[in-house]
Amino acid sequence: MKKIAILSLVFLGLFSCKSNQASGKLDTNLKTYAELSIAQGGTWVDGPRGHKEYNAGTSFKNISALQVPKEHTDHSWYIRYEGPGWENNQIGYRIYLDWRNAIDIYGKKVDSLILPYVGQDGFDSYHEPAAWGQDILKAGKSMGIGGYGRLVNDTVAHFQSVKNTFVKIENTKTNASVNISYEGWKTGNETINLTSKLTIFQHDRFTKAVLTPSKEIKGICTGIVKFKEIPLIKKEGKKWAYIATHGTQTLASPPDNLGMALFYNLDEVAEQKTGIDDLLVVFKPTTKSLTYYFLGAWEQEPNGIKTKEAFLQDLNKKLDILEQTDTLNK
Repeated sequence: MKKIAILSLVFLGLFSCKSNQASGKLDTNLKTYAELSIAQGGTWVDGPRGHKEYNAGTSFKNISALQVPKEHTDHSWYIRYEGPGWENNQIGYRIYLDWRNAIDIYGKKVDSLILPYVGQDGFDSYHEPAAWGQDILKAGKSMGIGGYGRLVNDTVAHFQSVKNTFVKIENTKTNASVNISYEGWKTGNETINLTSKLTIFQHDRFTKAVLTPSKEIKGICTGIVKFKEIPLIKKEGKKWAYIATHGTQTLASPPDNLGMALFYNLDEVAEQKTGIDDLLVVFKPTTKSLTYYFLGAWEQEPNGIKTKEAFLQDLNKKLDILEQTDTLNK
């Protein structure tokens, strides 16, 4: 892929260029941003791992919508940083647009929008420390932070079997969203359609997630990646609750403090339990929309939350807001 010097882009002020999303350049009037970027100039070939790979790509092109090719899977070199991303000036996220369907965190050391430049200087360069920050979460076999799947016989089924996946990006003056439609998602003996809407706002670190299943089935779930040495934090209000973790659970070198939290509506949830790879929130069967919020808080952010005590204070304020208003995005 064509190399782009991220450090010079950040510090020489090229974020000031104005263009539309498809150009790959950033309109700095936006305070939030979502994007999807695919490789150009290559071809699909048989790869050494037994699946197709996009070979000899020469550049990336930003697009606003995509019907995911049947050939695409993990590490097929087709989608820049392997899925759509969304951010504001405090934090960035991405979702793997393949069978894993996990959500990852980009920790940011700058208060600028950076996604158009991530992964341009090497397909997975974002795993290494850079001036803007880095990928800080090791999702492993989990759903990451706020990802979604289905609990079947105590195992979380991801998206190994989906007939079609369609994604659309939206950028407005007040927020940015990633909209995904999964057609024919098969888990166990059930097949449903599922839509998700992931929205970030101009303030704070959280993403609002809305899931809408086409059929009432047991086990649709979300959660936070589980680390053995990091204890679960949990608090319930009358209507809302949160689960959270805080500690040295990043990919930074050396690892440093990261807080993660997930807020959920008690009326929508069947149970909260510990899974094999995740701290789980399992929803009740429904065809109505399910709404929850998730966030990461990295200590290296500008003016970041440095301590567990400060992190919990922030979560408790948010829980109070949800108890009073049923929403954080005001």
